[in-house]
Amino acid sequence: MSAPPCLPDYGSVLEEVRKVRRAGVVRLREIDTPELSRIARDHPAGEGEPSGGTVEGLLRAAVFGIGGGSLQTAAEYSLGLAQGTRDWPPADRRRRAAQVYGVSVERFRKHHELMVLGQIAEQVVGLAARPPADAFPDTVRLPAAHRDLRLALHGRTVAVTVHVHSVDLLRDVDVVVSPTNTYFALPAAYKSSVSATLRRAGARKDPAGGLVEDHVHDELRGWVARHGTPGRAALPGTVVATSAGALADQGVRRIYHVAVAVPRPETNDYDVQSADITRGVARVFALLAEESRTADPPLTSLCLPLLGAGRGGLPPLESFGALWAAVEAELARGADWDIHFVVRRHARADLIERLLAGLAERGNP
Repeated sequence: MSAPPCLPDYGSVLEEVRKVRRAGVVRLREIDTPELSRIARDHPAGEGEPSGGTVEGLLRAAVFGIGGGSLQTAAEYSLGLAQGTRDWPPADRRRRAAQVYGVSVERFRKHHELMVLGQIAEQVVGLAARPPADAFPDTVRLPAAHRDLRLALHGRTVAVTVHVHSVDLLRDVDVVVSPTNTYFALPAAYKSSVSATLRRAGARKDPAGGLVEDHVHDELRGWVARHGTPGRAALPGTVVATSAGALADQGVRRIYHVAVAVPRPETNDYDVQSADITRGVARVFALLAEESRTADPPLTSLCLPLLGAGRGGLPPLESFGALWAAVEAELARGADWDIHFVVRRHARADLIERLLAGLAERGNP
């Protein structure tokens, strides 16, 4: 059986992606990209992805993996992968990418471009985690959808479960955390975000699939009305609790909506700050402790997605770091919650597993 792939250094990959941004794909042969070239040789293109085997194919697969939206569009313009932009000068590509976000070229260069290129590099590292193209093991194993980890932290063993599936498939977790914007306005139920998925899963439907009760949406709107905030933004980090609606049938009892996304005026985009995520998750734990005292049976388990790593545009590494700052502070004071994380992609689960292993090692030399 072939050895597992050697994961590249994220910083090295990012530096080579920056080289491609400056040169454009039309000049790939003129620049030195050893890490990207190595990954491209081993990368097996997944179903529906652009062909692997070349650096350009690898980058197209990485951009494809972003999953659409402004982030993917800006990535395509930044590297010259958008149709008709292969030979555009770097300044023209940057200008067009800035227009995607509706910001000045200078602001895009200092802020958005770092995020865009970082996301491309994250996707490349994720692709590198796949088995090499010539690996054909005698026994094929599907990656685990539930990873039960045991970490030695702060003098005790802490159990953490990482779920690799859609959030609506969770079962027997008391509280699920859902990211939302500062207006607590849920997206349409047919969309694919965590908050839209929880809204859809919490609704009651008739046998033909027609909507009968939109529990999660209605309860959240009721909270906004009671607290006199319709049309006004709450402070980032504010947490609102609702029931889980129909998800109660799966053992999910509460949804905690955390306001982390600040809408950017006159655009469809958001700004998310790491500090707001940490502050919001700390408030989640405070609310969990408060509600657990009166719940029967007490609330004991909590599941967190990577807040801000979708439309918010945060790299998964930054999102998890902001989450974990609050989680570890709670564990350090002796709290005994059952902690879960939920992600859709195995590459992100691999990242979380590696980060947690590293944290445990540093805490226990």
